[in-house]
Amino acid sequence: MIIVLKPGQKQAVIEEFVDKLTSRYDVKVNTWVGAHSTVLGLIGDTVSIDAEYIEAQDFVESVKRVQEPYKKANRKFHPEDTAVVLPSGAHIGGGGLTLIAGPCSVESEEQIVTVAKSVKASGATFLRGGAFKPRTSPYSFQGMQDEGLRLLSLAKRETGLPIVTEIMSIDHLPLFDDVDVIQVGARNMQNFELLKELGKIRKPILLKRGLANTIEELLMSAEYIMAGGNEQVILCERGIRTFETITRNTLDISAVPVLKRLSHLPVVVDPSHASGLNWLIEPLALAAAAVQADGLIIEVHNDPSHALCDGAQSITPAQFDVLAQKVSAVSAAVHAL
Repeated sequence: MIIVLKPGQKQAVIEEFVDKLTSRYDVKVNTWVGAHSTVLGLIGDTVSIDAEYIEAQDFVESVKRVQEPYKKANRKFHPEDTAVVLPSGAHIGGGGLTLIAGPCSVESEEQIVTVAKSVKASGATFLRGGAFKPRTSPYSFQGMQDEGLRLLSLAKRETGLPIVTEIMSIDHLPLFDDVDVIQVGARNMQNFELLKELGKIRKPILLKRGLANTIEELLMSAEYIMAGGNEQVILCERGIRTFETITRNTLDISAVPVLKRLSHLPVVVDPSHASGLNWLIEPLALAAAAVQADGLIIEVHNDPSHALCDGAQSITPAQFDVLAQKVSAVSAAVHAL
């Protein structure tokens, strides 16, 4: 249930009203204070609440019942967009297009530092790189793991770029102290025990949509994290599995405006995994900018033909530089409309 209060209510009135709701009913109340109104989001058993009685209070503007199972991620509970902001000032959401770039997998100190410096010079404000790699085949390169995290930290010190990297197991969490944004990959989107643990920490989580998951299922996975107290969640559309075989996956570009309509959380797009083809990354990235995605996460490798992981879907630093200019121009033009 959503209760919108009339503008200009004193804090004492709001607090007294919230106390009455929580003491009388089996609900929790989330309070969101906006520029023009205060919104109370009631989570729990609201069936017994008399909406007409609530709406009759002279300080209440309106009352709405919410049917969707995701509450904290729901835009109805939080009308304005959420921006995830790091202490350094780097942000995802809140306007503009954030570029997250780097190799699929960390391979060496020279590789990750070289790529980090290149993508930063082209406008990236986050460095992505895989240390732990989920692979379909047990014989494929599994990542450098804790050594990969050390090299990411080294690249961070060299460039100042915050790190985005994937976690595979709850057991690895102590290794992620220097990681700025923890990525939950498509295969772990419904690893609920992992999501619960990530809900207990106070660090941004980039949550990728599963290969065959619905938009509502993605939002429910975000709800798992937010229900634990961590509301710094970034949603990521990375393509879904369809009957099409020419591309690795099918980018659901419509998911971006749908997610932004349903949720206040920032939405980024991964055109690299969506296509699996480096020549498709630019047009898909431009499409994402055109539908006002909050960011792009792109695989950039200094030598894609010799990459240990996903070289076919990686672009070079020079190609990224051209792409960065184009997507930034599209994003600026769309936001100016």
